[in-house]
Amino acid sequence: MDMAPSAQTATPTALPTVDRRRVATAAALASAVEWYDYFVFGIAAALVLGDLYFPAGSSTAGVLASFATFAVGFLARPIGGIVAGHLGDKRGRKPMLVLALTLMGLATTGIGLLPTYETIGVAAPVLLVTLRVLQGIAVGAQWGGAMLLATEYAPEGKRGIYGSVVQLGVPIGVVTANTVFLLAGAFTTDAQFAAWGWRVPFLIGLFVLVLAWYIHTKVEETPEFRDAEKALAEKEKSEQSSPLRTILRDHRGTVLLAGGSFAVNTATFYILITGVLDYTTRELDMKKSAVLTVSLCVSLTQLVLIPAAAALSDRYGRIRIYTFGAVGIALWAIPLFLLIDTGSLLWLAVGTFVASCFLSIMYGPQAALFAELFTPEMRYTGASLGYQIAAVCGGGLAPFLMVLLLETTGTSMSVSAYIIALSVIALISIKVLADRARSH
Repeated sequence: MDMAPSAQTATPTALPTVDRRRVATAAALASAVEWYDYFVFGIAAALVLGDLYFPAGSSTAGVLASFATFAVGFLARPIGGIVAGHLGDKRGRKPMLVLALTLMGLATTGIGLLPTYETIGVAAPVLLVTLRVLQGIAVGAQWGGAMLLATEYAPEGKRGIYGSVVQLGVPIGVVTANTVFLLAGAFTTDAQFAAWGWRVPFLIGLFVLVLAWYIHTKVEETPEFRDAEKALAEKEKSEQSSPLRTILRDHRGTVLLAGGSFAVNTATFYILITGVLDYTTRELDMKKSAVLTVSLCVSLTQLVLIPAAAALSDRYGRIRIYTFGAVGIALWAIPLFLLIDTGSLLWLAVGTFVASCFLSIMYGPQAALFAELFTPEMRYTGASLGYQIAAVCGGGLAPFLMVLLLETTGTSMSVSAYIIALSVIALISIKVLADRARSH
């Protein structure tokens, strides 16, 4: 059973298969470079930013300050989702996506060039926070545009699998970010890495972004796609004066339920790629390169698992697959940290791999699921808001709360309890959404 049959649109049958694939490739590439730029900050926050930009106090205080800056980017994401969603529903998907790419490139490059606290004092953390806010706005604007490029031009019965190509941007971004950090660490000493090596991943992001932006704009020149986008934009402008006003007035519940259903996924994901990196290297004395390698390998498996879960959702329904993933996350929360606490690289890999499987099962159908909750004239706004609410309530605070819980309770089981609580919220939200779908 799909979520909201009434919200689906007719498939644009006139669009040739080659152009559908080109659009999907462009959306996936745009997503991948955006997430790469976004994730390099999370890795740097766990490894070096605390010492370089927040040097006062203990190492724990520095990490907390660094993760708080990481969370600021999430708080800014709804701003990008609201602005780009409103304009994207009225003026078209493509301009907002290109704007998001440009803003992300400028912000990420700025972080790579930013002087440290030792050089310019308090201005350094202030500027770091400002640039992180711009990153958050950019990624908040990007997801809805990339997701809709893929799902709105998907062939009949394949919306899930086409939407999953945008979701693949996350593991691709993680793999690429981890790879570049591993290379930067391999070719520098610890002192060189702290001095300048950590900046390389930020600066490389600009060149990848320029390439992706170029390819993306070439896709826009396809006549069939340009005609389809123009027709959609004209229809939306004539039918809907303010998508944001309509969402806030008539669909607040759906947006909040969408966010509640997905917060556990974003929280667990950022705990795995950022919080666990800090925990294992600072508390369990595991090697940075080894932990990054595990994260990279686990993320590679998502490249297969995400589209597989999306394909299953096309066949068996979004809710069934989505719920299975949420239940799995809840059941695995305690074994996950029992394995991590052994300090064994093998058990770390096993624990995070199983958790990643359940995350992929949720993440694969999520783009199509959120798209189907809203009609086309308000879809960019509604889907973006739901996603970014989950990002703020889940992902943005997760690494910070993880460090805080570990310091306060002295046990990683408190982090497991946090994940389980979010899983319960997710399952309740999913059930309400499913009940609403049955009633229509």
